[in-house]
Amino acid sequence: MSKVVKAHIALFLVALIYGANYSIAKLVLDDNYIQPFGFIIFRVLCGLGLFWFFHLAFVHEKVEKKDFPMLILCAVFGVAINQLCFFMGLKYTTPINASLIMTTTPILVLVISSILIKEKITFQKLIGIAFGAIGAIILISRGGTFSFQQSQLLGDTLILVNAISYGIYLVLAKKLMNRYNPITVVKWVFTFGFFMVLPFGWRDVMTIEWSTFSSTIWAAFAFVLIAATFFTYLFNAFALKIVSPSVTSIYIYLQPLLASMIALMMGKDELGLIKVLAGILIFAGVFLVSKPISFFQNR
Repeated sequence: MSKVVKAHIALFLVALIYGANYSIAKLVLDDNYIQPFGFIIFRVLCGLGLFWFFHLAFVHEKVEKKDFPMLILCAVFGVAINQLCFFMGLKYTTPINASLIMTTTPILVLVISSILIKEKITFQKLIGIAFGAIGAIILISRGGTFSFQQSQLLGDTLILVNAISYGIYLVLAKKLMNRYNPITVVKWVFTFGFFMVLPFGWRDVMTIEWSTFSSTIWAAFAFVLIAATFFTYLFNAFALKIVSPSVTSIYIYLQPLLASMIALMMGKDELGLIKVLAGILIFAGVFLVSKPISFFQNR
């Protein structure tokens, strides 16, 4: 199995985990077992601990001093701004607005990549992103409509900042992945990121009533910390070492599709023509962005 195939499998697993995470994380957040910023503290702390453990056990790689400023920037955009703005944005806007705004991420990544690392913007990639975006928007908008209200402006802005921040992180991290093992990079990103998010969430951590956690809540809590944090960042980092940031970002369009498929398997949703059409568009978009050879070249 080639490295490129492994990278795509890793990205698919990330989309699958995030697709499941929408339902699983809500079990903990909806009933206020843990407040959002407190959840961020535990996610980053768990990632920090696990990445340090695996780095000490298997990697043993040192980072040159000149690369620490870039690692700090990755922590700012990939952990601090990314997670804080997303959770705070959700507080002031609707899930449908947030999901639709996040579909701008692959477009932003392509633009940022072209500026910072000179990734070529091809017609094929633009078509692929358009297909994926249309498919994702169809799926997401089934559950409601985008609404623009003054009261939601702050939340919408924060979600957009989150999308931009994540795009910058993918491009900056790509530079580091070319030099170091993915575990080395993400270990330092989480280390710096932890101290950035700590001032925002430590009060939420102090108010948690652990005795109220049922076995289901503990299982959901563990899934978010280990699968939706450690494995997603690890798989994304591994993929970034092999494929471009634009390919990595296009897989965000699979998340609502996989979330819908999970809901179907759980009997909480129904299959219809619209979902099938959306799925075809999303897979076509991922294929076009991922394919290195352009189908639109003059032959």
